[in-house]
Amino acid sequence: MPHRDEEIALLRREVELLMGEREALLQVVGATAALIAGLESDQLPLAAIEAADLAATTINALSEETLREALAAVNAESTPESVAAVR
Repeated sequence: MPHRDEEIALLRREVELLMGEREALLQVVGATAALIAGLESDQLPLAAIEAADLAATTINALSEETLREALAAVNAESTPESVAAVR
């Protein structure tokens, strides 16, 4: 059974790494969503609008639950209004 215990320990470490990466990605997504929600598109150059649109489109592909987790990860306002501002 020592081999099995090693495999379990390895898998546990890998899951912990993946969970850490997930948390970091949630923070990036949350910060990006909060930034996009606060933008005034009529005051941005076209290239910035296109970049924000690309980010918003990608964020919109997430489930609402994941978006709420992302906003919570950066302590952004996580109300339906703030989510709707990105969606």
